[in-house]
Amino acid sequence: MPNIELVRQTKVSSFRKIAFGTWQDAYDPSIYGSMRIRMDNAMKYLQKFREQTGQKLTVTHMTTKALALSMAQCPEANAILRLNKLYLRKSIDISVLVLMEDNGQIDLSATKIVNADKKSLLDIITEINTKAEKIRKRQDETLEQTRQMMQLIPAILMNWILKLIGFFNYTLNLDLRWAGLPKDAFGSAVVTSIGSLGLDMGYVPLVPYSRVPIFIAPGEIMDEPIVEDGQIIPAKMLTMSATLDHRIIDGKHASIMSKTLRTVLENPEDYFDPLD
Repeated sequence: MPNIELVRQTKVSSFRKIAFGTWQDAYDPSIYGSMRIRMDNAMKYLQKFREQTGQKLTVTHMTTKALALSMAQCPEANAILRLNKLYLRKSIDISVLVLMEDNGQIDLSATKIVNADKKSLLDIITEINTKAEKIRKRQDETLEQTRQMMQLIPAILMNWILKLIGFFNYTLNLDLRWAGLPKDAFGSAVVTSIGSLGLDMGYVPLVPYSRVPIFIAPGEIMDEPIVEDGQIIPAKMLTMSATLDHRIIDGKHASIMSKTLRTVLENPEDYFDPLD
C-alpha cells in the first residue's frame, strides 16, 4: 500500500516545468498572500451553531471546512511533487495544528481530517476534538512512537533524517507505519490559528519534509470601521494569511481558492451545516 493515493498529472504547462526545475525544495519557492474577510455573518452563524448544537464551533473549524471546499474548486492545487513530476491527491485532507505540552515545553502536533470537503462542520469538530484530546493525553500510539524515535536522534543528524523521511514517505511514496511513522501525516493543506495567540496577521513557513503546498493562518477577528453604501459602519474583520508553494500553485489557483474561501466564510449558511 502506498503512503498516499495519487494520480499522475500528465499535462503540465511550460511554466510549471520550469518551476519544477527552478526550485529544488520547499525552502525556495514560498509565496505569501493575505486577504481581508468580513466575518459578521460567520460570527452570527458561530453563535447560533453553538446554541443549537452545544458544540464549540471556532473560526479554525470554519476555516478548515472553507479551505477544503476551496480546494475542491481547484483540484490542481491538491497536488504533490515527486521527482519533478506532479501528482494529484485522490482526497482532500486538511490538518489542524494542535498545541500540547512535551516535557514541560509547548509543542505542536497535527490532527488530520480526511475528506474534509465531504464532512459536515459537526463531524469536523468532533473529529478534531477527539484526536486533539488523544494527542494531549499522549494516547495517540503512532504519534508517541514518532515522538520517542525523534528524541533518540542526535541533533546534528536531524536535518538529514528529516530529508530521508520526506524522501521515503513522499518521493518514493512508501507507507512507513511499520517504522512508527504516520501515514501521510499532514495531508493536502495545514490550518494553524494565530488568532488564538492574539495576532491579527502572520505567515507560516512551509515545512519541506511534509510536502504540503498550502499553509493557512486565520488571525484574530477585529472590530473595524468599513464603508458600506457610502456610510461608515462597524464590522468584524479577519485577515487570512497564506504561504504557498509556487512550484504547484500560481496566481490562477490562488485566485480561485481565495474567492471561494471568502464566499464561504461570508455566506456560512449557504455552505455549512443547516441550522433551524
